[in-house]
Amino acid sequence: MTLGFAPSSGASLSSSSGSASRLARMLEPAEWAAAGIPLLTNPREMVSGLHSRHLPTPSTAVLAILDHEERLAASASFTRRAAPADGWELRNALLAALRRVIPHDLRRRTPVRTAVLLYCREGDERWTEEDGAWMWGLRDACTLHGLRCGAYITLTRGGWQVLGEGRGGRRPSTDSPPTPLGEESEFERLVPRIASGAPEPMRRAAAR
Repeated sequence: MTLGFAPSSGASLSSSSGSASRLARMLEPAEWAAAGIPLLTNPREMVSGLHSRHLPTPSTAVLAILDHEERLAASASFTRRAAPADGWELRNALLAALRRVIPHDLRRRTPVRTAVLLYCREGDERWTEEDGAWMWGLRDACTLHGLRCGAYITLTRGGWQVLGEGRGGRRPSTDSPPTPLGEESEFERLVPRIASGAPEPMRRAAAR
């Protein structure tokens, strides 16, 4: 006879409830595409600039804040903890990064600045539940900080992809060396320096 312990019905219900809550805190690609996310004028240059400044590795999120002319006002990067993707926790991490690099715009009637998220991860360009959780978290963080929700971009070994738009490219990728930011780079002119002494969990922060 084998002895053991069966999980209680309460534990099962709690686990099911937690999974359902996580699933509710993510956005499907169709929902994201229908949300009216503003298009980036030059996503390739934006991705290349953020990649060169923050050197993201898998599980690193790079948050960029753009002004009304789509110039970079600030950026920050941090590494996500190894845990099931939950939009609520990702929202809190994004809010913490926003509060460290730029004041909120909650007093404005309409958002002026836009937040764009670049997430470096394993896998290919296809949407994952983790992507859906980041989308939910970005949208909610932008609302709570008075910003317009901008593009969500993945960076993988295959290159970069703006989810919901179908735009992407092979370079940069997670295996690409950083491209030097020279004087002719639009990104270099927009963000001339990187702020030092950024607290954890942020790896780097750039501010104009």
